[in-house]
Amino acid sequence: MSANQTSRTGQRTRPITLLSLGHACVDVYQGAVAALVPFFVSERSYSYAAASGIVLAASLLSSVVQPLFGALTDKWAMPWLLPVSTLVGGVGVSLAGVSDSYALTLAAVAISGIGIAAYHPEAARVARVASRGSHTAMGWFSLGGNLGFAAAPLLVSAVIATYGLRASPLLVVPALAGTALCVAALRGSATTGMKGTKAPAAATADARASRVVGRDDWASFIKLSGAIACRSIVFVGLSAFISLHVRQRTGGGEVSGMAALFVLYLGGAVGTVAGGKFATRHGRIPVVQWSYALTVLAVAGVVFVPGPLLYVFVALTSAGLYVPFSLHITLGQDYLPQRVGTAGGVTLGLTVSIGGIATPLIGALADAASLRTALAPLIALPAVGWLLLRTLKEPEMPDVLRSASARGAAR
Repeated sequence: MSANQTSRTGQRTRPITLLSLGHACVDVYQGAVAALVPFFVSERSYSYAAASGIVLAASLLSSVVQPLFGALTDKWAMPWLLPVSTLVGGVGVSLAGVSDSYALTLAAVAISGIGIAAYHPEAARVARVASRGSHTAMGWFSLGGNLGFAAAPLLVSAVIATYGLRASPLLVVPALAGTALCVAALRGSATTGMKGTKAPAAATADARASRVVGRDDWASFIKLSGAIACRSIVFVGLSAFISLHVRQRTGGGEVSGMAALFVLYLGGAVGTVAGGKFATRHGRIPVVQWSYALTVLAVAGVVFVPGPLLYVFVALTSAGLYVPFSLHITLGQDYLPQRVGTAGGVTLGLTVSIGGIATPLIGALADAASLRTALAPLIALPAVGWLLLRTLKEPEMPDVLRSASARGAAR
């Protein structure tokens, strides 16, 4: 490969690389809220319902606000949202352990949820165009977020298990790094867009051009969103309580619980990239359908299998939940080609965050009966998602993205 070809390849991959790294820094804070739950239970003696209320606070405003940000970014370029929202997301979580007040803790994680909500629609749209329609490239973008999720239990354990909840301000460090990455990506747009490679600002312009091609398929989009909501309730519910559940089922301590949460998140790193590759070979819809079917069996194993074998089912659950993750985003955008910001806001925001709204119900049932009893209904939800996905057909890729993908392959 010549020096010029190497340079062009680097220019094409740089936007996705920066966006993926920034995504990791943002999604640390989505994972951090669930990772903090066991410490709130042990240090502050919160009930299951009270602890799950913290997860709800992080999700509720986010679920409402994220589609709004998606609609706004459909109309106006808002690149400044990327660094600002990254910083807000980190500051909220970093303040969660400072006060003993339950109300102030809820407010802090709610602020973090707003920051995370503001980030995703613009980032998802820019990544979609920067990927030139490649499912694999979108898988790498989603991988960044999943690695952030996976790092959250390690980060929280390193800080909070060592110094206690009062040390939560130290958790702001990833947000500072993510803000710097976003600024670098935006500054780079002035130069990387010159030779046919679209950086974030240029990508946003192409995204708007792509919206005028194709008709919005709301019926398919609503079914897809319903399936994502089912997936979200399973994922958020397990994220909030898997540490406590595994400790009960294995007889281990805090390390065993955090290890299970780490496996749940880390499996997503493999699953997301694999999902993009599988979709390129077999199509998005079949891959998404089979993933939901696998998740039914995997979650059943998590709920009922005791002992160390439980970790195997946690890993399988992670794969089933994460293989379709990036495919949800691109399917939603292709079902609504004229409203890609709205599609990103719903698939990454409303339907994902809705899991946090259901989590207090799981916590209340756990208080009334047992944690295993409370987690058992999660087995049925992937089956409901599979039923919603059965009638979906593969949408057509917008012409702008199709031509860009072809040019990228030719190079």
